[in-house]
Amino acid sequence: MAGTAASRLFDLTGRTALITGSSQGLGFAIARGLAEAGAAIVLNGRDQPRLDRAAATLAKDGLTVRTSCFDVTDPAALASAVAGLGAIDILVNNAGVQRRGPLESIDEATWRLVIDTNLTGVFLMTRAVVPAMIERRAGKIINIASVASVLARKTTAPYAAAKGGLMMLTRAMATEWAGYNIQVNAIAPGYFATEMNADIRAKPEFDNWAKGRTPAGRWAKPEELAGTAIYLASAAADYVTGHTLFVDGGLSVSL
Repeated sequence: MAGTAASRLFDLTGRTALITGSSQGLGFAIARGLAEAGAAIVLNGRDQPRLDRAAATLAKDGLTVRTSCFDVTDPAALASAVAGLGAIDILVNNAGVQRRGPLESIDEATWRLVIDTNLTGVFLMTRAVVPAMIERRAGKIINIASVASVLARKTTAPYAAAKGGLMMLTRAMATEWAGYNIQVNAIAPGYFATEMNADIRAKPEFDNWAKGRTPAGRWAKPEELAGTAIYLASAAADYVTGHTLFVDGGLSVSL
């Protein structure tokens, strides 16, 4: 009986979750995890054929999934899409890009692309979804931050600036909406093996550095982020808000 009661805390049956940037990588892993916990999933991305393939993979496993193709940096497009999706109980702001280069030579267009996607896109997306959550007085918002929210590394300045801002935006959102029973938290992944970092993982020097810098001694698998997302989306986290949970194999607490 105790086990049944405990499992109910993490049951997302009857909830609808929209995960941005979820046709692959961490977003897809989070979407699968939430779906396996019972949620109906809306996958988002900018490439409809890729979304269709991702949705077909989940549907083949008996999971409830649909797609919504739009760019999180386009306010009109995302507002129109959200209006057609119905009630969104769980929003995961995962869409992001990375552009590396020496800070002194990064052009303005690159800077704006990274900031607009990783930070402003979260604001725009949440602004479109949260009014209905406020009206219902219930909602879960999960922002995907990074160890780069608190740790800097050469050649990643725009990304670090965006993710650092996202950590504070999470706190601001939590403060604004806690009174409406809306919990806003962030997950800060460490080094996860995804499509976005395949190029640097292929370089032995960086691969060895990342493993050596991480106390766990390895790259994480995308599916290892799913449990954290389920927790923050569930009733188990109803009194947790404004928190950034690091899933990084100990990287952020070690020298």
